Amino acid sequence: MKSAQEAKADQNYQAALTELLYQLADDDFIIAFRGSEWLGLAPHIEEDVAFSSINQDTMGHAAIYYQLLEDLGQGDADALAHGREASQRKNAVLLEEVNGPGHYLKKPLYDWAFAVVRHYFYAQAKKIRIESLKNSSYQPLADAAVKINMELYYHLLHWKTWFTQLATAKGEAPERMKNAIEKVSADMGGVLALGPKEEEMAALGLIESEEVLTQRWNREMEKVFAPLPMSLPAVEMKRGDGRSGVHTSDLDSALTTLSEVYKQDPVASW
Repeated sequence: MKSAQEAKADQNYQAALTELLYQLADDDFIIAFRGSEWLGLAPHIEEDVAFSSINQDTMGHAAIYYQLLEDLGQGDADALAHGREASQRKNAVLLEEVNGPGHYLKKPLYDWAFAVVRHYFYAQAKKIRIESLKNSSYQPLADAAVKINMELYYHLLHWKTWFTQLATAKGEAPERMKNAIEKVSADMGGVLALGPKEEEMAALGLIESEEVLTQRWNREMEKVFAPLPMSLPAVEMKRGDGRSGVHTSDLDSALTTLSEVYKQDPVASW
């Protein structure tokens, strides 16, 4: 296993490692923000508390990855989180999509089915990736994965429970879930992708291959869908490859909000 010092001495290794870390950090950063917009809007107060806790954990995971990038000489962690433009972000497009029409401060018409499906699909993909990262050739990342995994277990259980309950409920819930599943699946391929340096990441032992991880995700999802009155569509990447910096206007608006306080005083410690 390599240390930060050893990683910085190997140019090819560092390039693949930083690409992976930016993906991990940016994914958690933006999905935690979209989740935070549900504060006060969740179906009931217990869910409001639980969802807020999950978002805090997830933003903390992003902070861990940004700190690892800082340790590799990529810049200040706060600047990496709040100071980069949308074109520099590596997050999957699915994670930046708005929760629904309106704004969380004014007439929000958010879609809870979409929130449940997006967070469940993402949590399952993240769990599989974290399990692989526990054996990463980069020691600091392997150590971080062990820590993150302890919290992620509860995140996945939370969203899986919501998913199965709504998918098998009475009334309009199953139809709303079916629509959300189709919507999320259309861009889930971007979450499962490892970007332009995927082959190098796998060859260097940073993480297992995109193919292997995707197969595991599909197997886990097939188990969940088997007893349900609906099927899992093929995952696609319809609206752009976020790993290559292709994003939607939803990310621009999110970053404007996320960076508002930081840009007032970039030298302050956030």
